[in-house]
Amino acid sequence: MSVSQVVTRFAPSPTGFLHIGGARTALFNWLYARGRGGKFLLRIEDTDRARSTPEATRAILDGLTWLGLDWDGAPVSQAEGAERHREIAYRMLETGHAYKCFATSEEIAAFREAARAEGRSTLYRSPWRDADAKDHPDAPFAVRLKAPRAGRTVIEDQVQGAVTWANDQLDDMVLLRSDGTPTYMLAVVVDDHDMGVTHVIRGDDHLANAARQMQIYHAMRWDVPVWAHIPLIHGPDGKKLSKRHGALGVDEYRAMGYPAAAMRNYLARLGWSHGDDEFFSDAQAREWFDLAGIGKSPARFDFKKLDNLSGQHIAAMEDAALLQDLDDYLAAMDAPALTQAQRSGLERALPFVKTGSRTFGQLIEKAHFVLGDRPITPDQKAASALDQVSRGILSELTPRLRNASWTRDALEAVVTRFAEDHDTKLGKLAQPLRAALAGRMATPSVFDMMIVLGREETLARLEDVQS
Repeated sequence: MSVSQVVTRFAPSPTGFLHIGGARTALFNWLYARGRGGKFLLRIEDTDRARSTPEATRAILDGLTWLGLDWDGAPVSQAEGAERHREIAYRMLETGHAYKCFATSEEIAAFREAARAEGRSTLYRSPWRDADAKDHPDAPFAVRLKAPRAGRTVIEDQVQGAVTWANDQLDDMVLLRSDGTPTYMLAVVVDDHDMGVTHVIRGDDHLANAARQMQIYHAMRWDVPVWAHIPLIHGPDGKKLSKRHGALGVDEYRAMGYPAAAMRNYLARLGWSHGDDEFFSDAQAREWFDLAGIGKSPARFDFKKLDNLSGQHIAAMEDAALLQDLDDYLAAMDAPALTQAQRSGLERALPFVKTGSRTFGQLIEKAHFVLGDRPITPDQKAASALDQVSRGILSELTPRLRNASWTRDALEAVVTRFAEDHDTKLGKLAQPLRAALAGRMATPSVFDMMIVLGREETLARLEDVQS
């Protein structure tokens, strides 16, 4: 079909957290629309009133907001469109593309049970499909699609290629239940049409749905959207991603301290590729993303690759943006906000702690030396590096540092010369220095810490452990 403006949508069901697979689907839709000057819409498919909750809707909106996937307009509630969905079902009744089915759920269940017992197809063929209206009983009825029985339905999918179904294998799906409520299958098509969706990009678990939904488009003479059904995400073992593989919800990745930019980058690469590019910006992703780059095989989630990308993004971030992200992370974790003194120290330390940190938690741990107050309380590992011999060595080193020029090169020269005078290695001397200055063993270089802390604070911390 001719498309003047690309319109994509993400349509989650609000029955729980925003699944990482759903987040990737949202990202693909967002990238495709944003890269083409189009619209990215959000629809909450809340027709299952028993399972849909406001809390789950809020979790989805929060997850998308954290990921930076902004949508156009207000989110649409599918449940609120029920009257419109019914209207279309009755219009299809009027045009002969649907019919009233008076079969009860008990009758249908009995048919299927007998079919299974006899090894026959359980595809239900309603006896009411061609019944004369004068024979209709005064009883509740469902509205079923009168699907074609002959020929084929072909989905020209941008990822899967041409996928064909024999029409005699497709059922007359229910459009309206006997209580008058619309089914998901009808609601999706009506909503996509009314919202002007031009491209339906979703998981390939919906591929069979597309064949049945196509019948509604044809019956209503509506433009059929471009289909793109993307393979699901698997775990490292090749099985469908589940809780045993680790975190499933976007909120869990936020809590683990991954930057949103790193998650966007990683999820984009999870099933889509642009040459050999691994690390890229949002602008590059929007420019490069296309449906042709999506693979047909399930992608495998790999925490090592995510960690690697996350570290690259943290290292590449501007300090001001990184500080803002750290503020947001601490707030999301209900952790105390940085004091002005901590913020000032962290600003000085960022160039030395952001390289090599793969999560915000790791960065904050490496920056402990500027976030804690004197006297520094060493953790167990650091305390073991401050035995009596080490404390004696630091008491000898302190006067030399007091008289040194406070530059990195000068400090390194003093400590190196001291190590040589004591016939020891610089690395061995660095351990008690780390313990004294940071109370931790995972820190930046001891010389970088000295520069960040300054002369007075450095000497004071060294003297603290000697008393």
